[in-house]
Amino acid sequence: MKKLVLAIAIIGFGSFAMAQQTTPQDKQAKRAEMQQKMQQKQQEHLAQMQKDLNLNQRQVEQIKALHEQKKAERQADFEKNKEQRQAKMEQMKAKRAQMDAEMKQILTPEQYDKWHADRKAKMEQRKGMMKDRKMKRSMHTLPPEAK
Repeated sequence: MKKLVLAIAIIGFGSFAMAQQTTPQDKQAKRAEMQQKMQQKQQEHLAQMQKDLNLNQRQVEQIKALHEQKKAERQADFEKNKEQRQAKMEQMKAKRAQMDAEMKQILTPEQYDKWHADRKAKMEQRKGMMKDRKMKRSMHTLPPEAK
């Protein structure tokens, strides 16, 4: 009975892990969808501003141009700081690897395996919490009729 339950659990976890893998095409499609949604939200926001503030067409065009300019500036800043972010990530990875090696020296193999598994579980839990927080934040931005 234990072997049957264990086999079912392993198959279940394996299929779940395979379902989580994404391809580059999936990522590109998701990115395109996100960009389309962002553009739609920007247009809706601009239309709402036009309605609320009673803007004329010239003002709308000026605001649109300003938004595009600021977007380009943010993108340039992002690209400028890209190397810095990557260097910081590499530094964090090195520190994590050093910590891992030091813990491996201190703990017995069984203790190390348990510590490593606990650390992975906590990381997954944090990822889940971040996804939940992101979902809640997106729910707050939806129009009332969509909720």
